[in-house]
Amino acid sequence: MTVSVLGAGAFGTALAISLARKGPVTLWARDLGTMASDRENTLRLKGCGFPDALRVTDDIDDACLAEILLIAVPMQKLRGFLSDNSVRMAAKRLVACCKGIELSTGVGPVNVVEDTIPSATAAILTGPSFAADIARGLPTALTLACADDAAGAEMQQSLTTANVRIYRTTDTIGAELGGALKNVIAIACGAAIGAGLGESARAALMTRGFAEMQRLAAHLKADPATLSGLSGFGDLTLTCTSKQSRNYRLGLSLGKNIPFDPTTTVEGAATAHAVHALAEKSGLDMPITAAVAGLLDNRLNVQEAMKSLLTRPLKEE
Repeated sequence: MTVSVLGAGAFGTALAISLARKGPVTLWARDLGTMASDRENTLRLKGCGFPDALRVTDDIDDACLAEILLIAVPMQKLRGFLSDNSVRMAAKRLVACCKGIELSTGVGPVNVVEDTIPSATAAILTGPSFAADIARGLPTALTLACADDAAGAEMQQSLTTANVRIYRTTDTIGAELGGALKNVIAIACGAAIGAGLGESARAALMTRGFAEMQRLAAHLKADPATLSGLSGFGDLTLTCTSKQSRNYRLGLSLGKNIPFDPTTTVEGAATAHAVHALAEKSGLDMPITAAVAGLLDNRLNVQEAMKSLLTRPLKEE
């Protein structure tokens, strides 16, 4: 099946590079800059040259001729992008490559696709991955979630490459939540390390954060096993322990009380607010998420946030 990647950020570019080592792929960018002449995305993924089979374009009509469209735009811009291109994308197989919860509605990427373009087959590609690793050909495993298992199996075959192994599931809600919520916990972990609270604090936040992820997943009728896989536990482990993660780096800046580049897209910031609002509305106990929302709103500093967690009533694990 033919494939286009829409969105030339680091992750979209990396996916296009990996897929192009297998066969022809189109990468669409709103602004090509020097990508066509340099055969490299020097702004987002410097040092990773384009294979010969990778074609770049700024013609959205051309790019949308492919059968599978990987939508690599930020979560909070997804609905607008799909709405603007709904006619071009009708009846296509649309794979969201963003991680987060929409701030205005409290839903994930697959729901946004289904709501915006009902005729499309909606899926999400998620899991523990850094763009640079994928582009450099390093081994990576991802999850493709699609409610239509037959369509998911076909896309799994088309999107698996020599270095990117794709597993599939029909549990789109679980896959969405794993990818979204781990970013919130990564901000908490970065803040703890940045404030000098130590590795034990990070381990506690990861573990109890995973419990929050499972709690919300159960409430939304996701399969608990999904959260234990690549899109949940796997992504949580990677994102909470590496400075390559933008969410973790945002947390570090909060912990150190230093400015963070406002032009950097950090999906976990909006997701923290969206999930906190959802938890309060649903009566769910998600104290780490609440603490992160407080940090981002400047209602709490790291010491106050940690104190709020440590002084909660004692309970069984």
